Amino acid sequence: MGRPVTKRVMVVEDNDLNRKLFCDVLKANGFDVDPVADGGEVLAVARKVMPDLIIMDIQLPGISGVDLIAAAKRDSALKDIPVLAVTAFAAKGDEDRIRSAGAAGYLAKPVSIMPFMNAVKELLPA
Repeated sequence: MGRPVTKRVMVVEDNDLNRKLFCDVLKANGFDVDPVADGGEVLAVARKVMPDLIIMDIQLPGISGVDLIAAAKRDSALKDIPVLAVTAFAAKGDEDRIRSAGAAGYLAKPVSIMPFMNAVKELLPA
């Protein structure tokens, strides 16, 4: 039997408060967490830690989360990792655009804890 394997979640969020909140909630729910504040480091960190899920802020300084999702989906090592997109600017058509880039899930900010954890659990293989 053994212990259940802890799932790794990479949290890509440039806002310190949001990143800390997401990480704290995930840790409290038993996940290992890899926080990333800089969009430019996302793909390198993802290749290094190989998370089970990536939570991706869409509004990152200097780089679009949508572009990062698309880049991850083109990367043979990362393409199977589900991405949960989180965005404060949910305009009409955004969800379609984000999902067509490859996001498996989508949440608009402000994010409440329960819907956030439900979305995380939904995207993680049991």
